[in-house]
Amino acid sequence: MPKLSQRAANVPDSGIRAVFELAAKMDNVIDLSVGEPSLPVSEHVKKAGADAWLRDDLSYTANQGIDELRETLAQKLRTYNGYTVDPDQINVAAGGSQALNVTMSMALDPGDEILVPDPGYATFFMTPMLMSATPVAYQLEPEDGFLPRIDVLEGLVTEKTKAILINSPSNPLGTVIPPALIEQIMDFAKRYDLWVISDEVYEHILFEDAQVPFTSPAVFDTDGRVMSVYSLSKSYALTGARLGYLVLPKGLDVRFAAVQEANASCVNTPSQYAAIAAVAGPQDDLEAARDHYTENRRAALEVLDELGLEYVNPAGGFYLFVNVSHDSAGDVGAWAQNFLREHRVAVAPGTAFGSFGEGWVRVCFAGDRDALVEGLRRFPAKTA
Repeated sequence: MPKLSQRAANVPDSGIRAVFELAAKMDNVIDLSVGEPSLPVSEHVKKAGADAWLRDDLSYTANQGIDELRETLAQKLRTYNGYTVDPDQINVAAGGSQALNVTMSMALDPGDEILVPDPGYATFFMTPMLMSATPVAYQLEPEDGFLPRIDVLEGLVTEKTKAILINSPSNPLGTVIPPALIEQIMDFAKRYDLWVISDEVYEHILFEDAQVPFTSPAVFDTDGRVMSVYSLSKSYALTGARLGYLVLPKGLDVRFAAVQEANASCVNTPSQYAAIAAVAGPQDDLEAARDHYTENRRAALEVLDELGLEYVNPAGGFYLFVNVSHDSAGDVGAWAQNFLREHRVAVAPGTAFGSFGEGWVRVCFAGDRDALVEGLRRFPAKTA
């Protein structure tokens, strides 16, 4: 067999998938490891996708997506996200992950550096490596509320730094970056002439009692440096439909089309029609999902409080970041696999989200409430 490229060889395996695949080989497992919405897809969304199949509407679309979908998304950005874009600035991708891939391929050259959050979603580290670029972690500390600090970012900038990635609401932390800090990050990016890549995949899953308003960095963008990544996977339970989108500064649509042509050509047509129905149609199921996550979060926090465990109280998303360092002996990856074998509960080790996740695990609370509570009750209590 010929030798693989160094890029492919260097990309680390997913710590989440390792637990998921082990759990798949076992019986009677409570799986809290994977971020999968459990509620059904809305009927009008399924019908829109199915109708495209039935009328044989299966041709290629434009690289950027169906015009009607891009117009629908532009309206959503105006009314929900609070900023105005032309439909030409919206570029449809095969899920948020592909949108992120295209974004980084447009922003980074080999040898460039990008600042990424740690703890942060594993793809934030993996994708730059496929571009022969270097992810540079900026640590999110408990004492700072797991939010970025400008002085820390300043200390990481080199002549190779070309971009900063921010994620709000955060996966795995559930933190939402306050508007004032978003504005400071934008000022920082302007000082060093950096792209700002904003992952807003969990934009619709926000908890009212957190009292932290969600703000898109694009609201503060005055000179065309923000690339915003969105997805319908979490909001509308369309993980398998692979539908996301990327909002670019004006004038970059032609470059996106060229990159997308080489990457995936276009997103499958039925999913695009399903997306139109999801975004433009009734939002009752989105509200019901948010209510479900709110109640699940409440039930989960009660159990964690009873056990005396430290956790990050999420303002958004459907994850809990839980401290098990009192029991994990400095190797939370091994702990997660042993916990799965001994207690039949799958969780994602914090180190799957960067080295600063050591001693923590991510718990998804999107699923069945009874299973969630039972799984958490099997966690080791922390005694005073």
